[in-house]
Amino acid sequence: MHAGHLSALTAKHSQLDQRIASETQRPLPDHILLAQLKKEKLRVKEEMQR
Repeated sequence: MHAGHLSALTAKHSQLDQRIASETQRPLPDHILLAQLKKEKLRVKEEMQR
């Protein structure tokens, strides 16, 4: 895997982590959005491990 691609995936993973954290801090978090964000974060993590 190219270093640039891995760097982009790492940045995306971090961004998703921040979005999940901010969503959980809301008074009424959107559970559907949280599930989607967590799935995307897992997909990115799996791609990073390849």
